Amino acid sequence: MQIQPTAIPDVLILEPTVFGDDRGFFYESYNQQRFTEMTGVTRPFVQDNHSKSARGVLRGLHYQIKQPQGKLVRVTSGEVFDVAVDLRKSSATFGKWVGVLLSAANKRQLWIPEGYAHGFVVLSEHAEFLYKTTDYWAPEFERSLLWNDPAIGIDWPLDGEPLLSGKDKAGTLLANAEVFD
Repeated sequence: MQIQPTAIPDVLILEPTVFGDDRGFFYESYNQQRFTEMTGVTRPFVQDNHSKSARGVLRGLHYQIKQPQGKLVRVTSGEVFDVAVDLRKSSATFGKWVGVLLSAANKRQLWIPEGYAHGFVVLSEHAEFLYKTTDYWAPEFERSLLWNDPAIGIDWPLDGEPLLSGKDKAGTLLANAEVFD
């Protein structure tokens, strides 16, 4: 596994070592000891989530204001544009975002620490998205930033309007959002 930094130093791209031949491929998608050695992250993962979405579905930008979740995300089928937004007021990158193309083909993973909002848009016909979290889902603490807040300025690779849930349509602007210290 190799680690690539992003424009926000705490958000990391993990590139697995893939062994392939004419029969297919093999790679280790997660090894706690190796992950800790490479990232310095010692928190355990307590929950795995799996979603399937169609082209144009945009999920996010989600975070939990209490019980914040660090996320290790990847795509096992299809392709997404994955985004993390720094919501830590004390950070030099507060309100900034990074976006990474994740796909079944590139097998990349993205580490998004606690204190960030997270979202993705599906670029392929369908995509299956898997992620590990460092804390449990707590709907009473879940918040959603508005996906197209001009103060954040995410350059989503969209063809037309995205397909959104009611919760995501009603997302909050960064200026009015609950954020982390």
